[in-house]
Amino acid sequence: MNDVSEDLALLSRYYRGIRDRMGDFIVGNEMLVELCMIGLLSGGHLLMEGTPGTGKTSMVKTLARLTGCDFARFQCAVDSQPADILGVRIFDQAKRDFTLRKGPIFSNFLLIDEINRLAPKTQSAFIEAMSERQATLDGITTRINPPFIVLATQNPFEFEGTFPLIEAQKDRFMFSMTLSQLDAEGELEIIRREHSGRLDWDTYFSRLRPVMNSDLILRFIASVTRLHIEEPLLGYIRDLVMATRSHGDVHIGASSRASIALVRGSKALAALRERSYVIPDDIKELAPRVLMHRIILTREAEISDITPGRVIAEILERVEVP
Repeated sequence: MNDVSEDLALLSRYYRGIRDRMGDFIVGNEMLVELCMIGLLSGGHLLMEGTPGTGKTSMVKTLARLTGCDFARFQCAVDSQPADILGVRIFDQAKRDFTLRKGPIFSNFLLIDEINRLAPKTQSAFIEAMSERQATLDGITTRINPPFIVLATQNPFEFEGTFPLIEAQKDRFMFSMTLSQLDAEGELEIIRREHSGRLDWDTYFSRLRPVMNSDLILRFIASVTRLHIEEPLLGYIRDLVMATRSHGDVHIGASSRASIALVRGSKALAALRERSYVIPDDIKELAPRVLMHRIILTREAEISDITPGRVIAEILERVEVP
């Protein structure tokens, strides 16, 4: 276990360095940074809801640079085609053969803006490639190399020209979260930085140097899978997921993918906190992010203004912690 302990100490040190460097420019979004790192280490993707202007593009681009990974952003539109995201095979005259011109999905960090603007056919093709980590074009399958994380956004306040994700597609995302506007102190800090000339994105980004690289991330991923979860905590994960299926306000509860996500995610969270084992608080902290987008409320619950967040909070309160 010594090599794992060494990796955890190294990961924790690098993670602190990443947060410190991001704090030089990025204000807020600490939870988003942590969820991105957890997703990167556990092979999960993140679905985000929120209004534009919350700094997610700058944050994700900065995190990709600091982790030594490449970054791509795709702005979705109703007329976007699968090939726009996956890529296309073109004929190379010199080689007299078809070669793959890779789309943005072959990046380590992929930010998909307004995924609900994609037509259903394009949504399905993209999410299939995202979850299977491979893209099939003209009958030829190409693997998407790790590390790989997709961060998809939805604007919950715009409905015209949108196609909401169906539940089976939402289930492919490990986490979901709502991006909120900065609080008063955060907003004031933005104003101070602008006033003092410290809010120069181009200068900040040009000076950023990676503190990690993709090979190191793959090493950390391997170590995370070896972390320990006691049997009672595995039972706790089971009980939380099954409680979503029996709750009176829930029409359809979380699938087994939620259980897998809680196992993988809690290990990654423990690793970021330099522990070789999972504790109940790791599971409780991630449960809302894992479960909220996976449950469908009854019609009566929706009419009564009951929210998925309230249901998950009740479940966490009710299910006994080992």
